Amino acid sequence: MAACSRLLSLGIRVLAQRVPWQGHSWLQETAQLVRVRRHGACRFLAQLTPRNNIKFKLDEKTAHSSLELFKKDTGVLYYMLGVDPTKVPANPERFREWAVVFGDTAITTGRHYWEVSVCKSQEFRIGVADSDMSREDCVGTNNSSWVFGYTHRKWYAMTTNEMVPVSLVGKPDRVGLLLDYDGQKLALVDPEKQSIIHVMTANFKTPICPAFALWDGELVTHTGLQIPDSL
Repeated sequence: MAACSRLLSLGIRVLAQRVPWQGHSWLQETAQLVRVRRHGACRFLAQLTPRNNIKFKLDEKTAHSSLELFKKDTGVLYYMLGVDPTKVPANPERFREWAVVFGDTAITTGRHYWEVSVCKSQEFRIGVADSDMSREDCVGTNNSSWVFGYTHRKWYAMTTNEMVPVSLVGKPDRVGLLLDYDGQKLALVDPEKQSIIHVMTANFKTPICPAFALWDGELVTHTGLQIPDSL
């Protein structure tokens, strides 16, 4: 931990040299050096974190062996048999029990919007989760993940393993997610109508990242989008 603290201090000094001073909130507003404790190891995500228009790819290091990334790591495809778990690189960030993959960017502030195209999938979950969430859990089953799910032709909101039905949503072809980290909310959006369908209240305390679970078909992410004016 002492080494981690020294690295954090060094990282902040480097950012201070590169980012113009804009008051006491310069680090929060302009850049983030995020320390993530993951499975007993100290890990840093040093990155620019815009307050809006987040752009991310899917992180292969977290992907379950039944999932394959494609389209330059913006899409994920489910294989029923998947790859032999012993054939994928072993690392503590990978989900071993559930077909889950995370986005590669941590979020600590701001409002962000992205969309997901759904192809031939009848069961999936999309949302956000703590970056250091247990890799033994599935997203939505604990208090460190917040997702919208689709199964048996019905939508639901889910956290702490509790499902709340979401009505007025048909079979999805493309949906949006609006994250308000500071407002502690995650919303499911109809991209065509540019309207909010359902809002979940969350309890974000640590860096979070986009999260996806998939049990058939494929999902493709669309990021770096402007937040629609109506939202």
